[in-house]
Amino acid sequence: MRIFYNNIFKNYFLLTITLLAEEIIFRVVTNLTVLDWTLLRTFIGINVISLLCAAIFSFFGRLISNILNVITALALSIYSVAQAGFKNFVGVFISFGTSSQIGAVKEYIGDYINSFHWNYWLILIPSAVLILFYILFDHRIKVLERNDAIDFSEKFDSKERKELNDKILAKTRRKRVINSKINAVVIAIVFGVLYYFTLSAGFMQNPLQIEPTRQLFNHPDIPDIAMSQFGPSMYLFVDVKSLLLPSEKLEESSYDEGYVKQEQVISDYTRRIDDTLWEQVAKNEKKSNYKRLNNYFLSQEITDRNDYTGIFKDKNLIVIMMESTNTIVLDERFFPNMHKLYTEGWAWTNNYSPRNSCSTGNNEMSGMVSLYTINNSCTANNYRKNVYPEAIFNLFNNSGYTTTSYHNYTEQYYYRSTIHKNMGSSHFYGVEELEIPFSNAYKEWPSDVELVEKMLEKIEDQDKFMVWMTSVTAHQPYTTSSEYGNKYLDLFKDTGYDITLKRYMSKLKEFDNAIGALLDGLEDQGKLDDTVIVLYGDHYPYGLKNSVLNTYFDYNVEYQYEVDRIPFIIYNSEIQSQQFDEYTSYINLTPTVANLFDLDYDPRLYAGYDLLSKTYPDRVIFANGSWKDKKAFYNASTGKITYVRKDDTYTDEEIKEINKTISDKISMSNLAIKVDYFNYLEAAKEKYKAEAVETEES
Repeated sequence: MRIFYNNIFKNYFLLTITLLAEEIIFRVVTNLTVLDWTLLRTFIGINVISLLCAAIFSFFGRLISNILNVITALALSIYSVAQAGFKNFVGVFISFGTSSQIGAVKEYIGDYINSFHWNYWLILIPSAVLILFYILFDHRIKVLERNDAIDFSEKFDSKERKELNDKILAKTRRKRVINSKINAVVIAIVFGVLYYFTLSAGFMQNPLQIEPTRQLFNHPDIPDIAMSQFGPSMYLFVDVKSLLLPSEKLEESSYDEGYVKQEQVISDYTRRIDDTLWEQVAKNEKKSNYKRLNNYFLSQEITDRNDYTGIFKDKNLIVIMMESTNTIVLDERFFPNMHKLYTEGWAWTNNYSPRNSCSTGNNEMSGMVSLYTINNSCTANNYRKNVYPEAIFNLFNNSGYTTTSYHNYTEQYYYRSTIHKNMGSSHFYGVEELEIPFSNAYKEWPSDVELVEKMLEKIEDQDKFMVWMTSVTAHQPYTTSSEYGNKYLDLFKDTGYDITLKRYMSKLKEFDNAIGALLDGLEDQGKLDDTVIVLYGDHYPYGLKNSVLNTYFDYNVEYQYEVDRIPFIIYNSEIQSQQFDEYTSYINLTPTVANLFDLDYDPRLYAGYDLLSKTYPDRVIFANGSWKDKKAFYNASTGKITYVRKDDTYTDEEIKEINKTISDKISMSNLAIKVDYFNYLEAAKEKYKAEAVETEES
């Protein structure tokens, strides 16, 4: 016990052991790798935190410093529990960059806690042990220290010498405390330097990691990888640092080798684009971010036209982003309208809707502009003033369509009236303007049937229209009774499913009825044959436990992001039904639609591809940089790859090249959003175009 007489050392040691234990338990319960070099980095980082805390807390006296030590350990353990819960609930670790949603999501805190796995609470055990230590042993340490001092003082044979000794002891103790503080800070600095070294040290890097660790430390835009590399305690630090000291500039990385414009191989299918103005912009640009973005996007592939180009030319378009809709909605027994679209239209059987922070708004945005949103940010909200000339609305505006968008809820979550306007929607209709009854009670969501009926009224007199709709009825919660959660429960009474799944399916039934109303309404207006309907989902049904979903599916939804498998359908009453097995997501929606409608667009401006292009890479990319194709699944959090067949593999160089392409797409999408690149590019082109006209006239 004597080693703990130094309270600074004692608090440092106890906090280090406590946080390290919490980190190890956190890694185990969240399925992160435990025994690799990241644990050493985590241990070094914990030493920095503990030393600084011990030095700072020592200014407040023994009792207060002990209390502050406990509060620190407990706060970090609660933060770790919350992160584990968020990862389970929404599929990603949460960042302070998504704080704009805190007020909105507080209403489903019950569903969030209900989704917890019991083992997440194990993270609190080390803090509980720390509290018990202070209660049971700290007083005994203090008594032992005092008794030792008394015993030493009693060796002197006079009162004067005892008093002198006591003064010397007190002075020595104060000097020792000061030295301990200095030593703690100095050692913390040494550990800090060592920690920074681990960010670049070759032996501590995973060669297959999608983003270099040092870059991730400076810009933790992919929370899943940052959490695996730093652990929750240091991730909290880098997340706060990123919030307080934001940077739009991306540093050079090992993947950044410069970008060179590709030469097109001319054929009958070649998509010809005049780059004169863009190349002039790139040549004269001085700002590093814009220069880098110009070079990157100019270097991307101009996908050729193909046999599907223009197959829907001049037809109308209705895009529906389905709230919380997974492949259960294709069950013919209960959802005949969705089953009809799936079996009679074009369906992609390996479509996913990767989850990220603020999935509904961010995945809606990605569907509209084909860019990867910033993983630790409510991108749609935070960058709502950005302008996107290449967004799906503007492509149709340029082709003479009337574009509108609809959603049957308020702007409590996302500022769609601003976002959609800056995407090019000529008018956004929210729930109030549509005069659809709604409730502020979280569990009561409006009817998608009414949304469709109101939309049909608006387009009745339109000859050439493009519509975007975002549904809402299927939104959680499913743990409590609600109007649409209970409305069709009788349909599922003999299924044996958990009540939460039945409520979810009841809500899906209302959405399926909305699809029926849409088909009937278009038929009545004589527009069904001339209208294309595109459907995809924003994310899987949050609030339903994976164990409950597994009672419906014949596969494990927790395996390799299978929970994110979502329908993607393109339907027109006149097309031949087809099923495609390419791996895809919402990122490919806009370029695919643009090709099908033969719109004037530049494929290089999108992170996604035309799904029907002969050069489509046939790979789905998840928000954290993980990916899946017909050969393998790469887990970006662990940097490990799993193959479908042992004899069908990628070389390490092939994996690195795939990861480089993905890293570039994510980082360049993020940077383009941060600096409002596409608005800049359009303005710069217009400037040079005007100058060219003036030159000709003069």
